[in-house]
Amino acid sequence: MKPLQITPETAVKLAEKLKVPLEQIMHMPQHILIQKLMELEKENTK
Repeated sequence: MKPLQITPETAVKLAEKLKVPLEQIMHMPQHILIQKLMELEKENTK
């Protein structure tokens, strides 16, 4: 599995929003990361 194709700035923002360590973001499978982003988006639109 290749690393996520995101910028370091994006990774830092995701780590802050998801409240997980930066290393975890970088090693998270892409489909799980997308799922978490969808959950965050749902919370933001309420």
